[in-house]
Amino acid sequence: MQEPKKGTTIQSLQVGMSIIDLLAKQGRPLKFSDIHELTNITKSNLYKYLNTFTQLGILYRNKESGSYILGSKLIEYGMAASAEENVVDRVTPYMQEVNIKSLSTVLYSTWTFNGPMIIKEVNTNQGFNIGAQVGTLLPVLSATGKIFATFLEEESISEWLRNGLSNSPEDKVNQFKKECHFIKEKEISFAQEPIVSSVSSVSFPIFNYRKKLLGAITVVGFSDLIPTHEEEELSQYLVKISQEISESFGYKRETV
Repeated sequence: MQEPKKGTTIQSLQVGMSIIDLLAKQGRPLKFSDIHELTNITKSNLYKYLNTFTQLGILYRNKESGSYILGSKLIEYGMAASAEENVVDRVTPYMQEVNIKSLSTVLYSTWTFNGPMIIKEVNTNQGFNIGAQVGTLLPVLSATGKIFATFLEEESISEWLRNGLSNSPEDKVNQFKKECHFIKEKEISFAQEPIVSSVSSVSFPIFNYRKKLLGAITVVGFSDLIPTHEEEELSQYLVKISQEISESFGYKRETV
């Protein structure tokens, strides 16, 4: 087996993933002895890896033959990744339309363990650098962050929220909480110059049929181009687009 590369990595995780990679490439059930022969991992360590992966559903062990195959959890992860890609494909035409309408950069972000991350950017004006590209994690007080803070389950975001607000004065935290109530009702959020000077943003959620937050689309640009309240023309246009996209995933907004 190839020696794991040194650096800022977890070598034990690399070794474990090499077992998963081996089973995927072999395309057939493998017994303990087969995996041991192909990897040269010590028997005691290999047993721990296989036992852990089996308990987690990453691998499945046939009780009769004792052989291992890829487990149902990997299928679940694959389906989730496929669904995420479908979301990006579906929202991209809307992002292009919003980009033309707003004359500003349009971002699509999804949730990660470390906070909302940009995974798609539409910007016809490539010379304008907003300081946030694909892979950027967005802070709590950004327009995008406020969407995730409002619509995600508290247990999923508690640590992110705590860290993001830890240095904020009490009055700013209280204002943030009020904004979240507004966002929950209006389904649109605003942030004035949260990351880069003279650059502001407005964001809206994308829901599925269960009103589960799939992600957020955010318009980022020079502050004089970005709305600051829901009554402005661009805000009303974005709310309409938001509803249209979410409806394509089966979401129906409740009317009061």
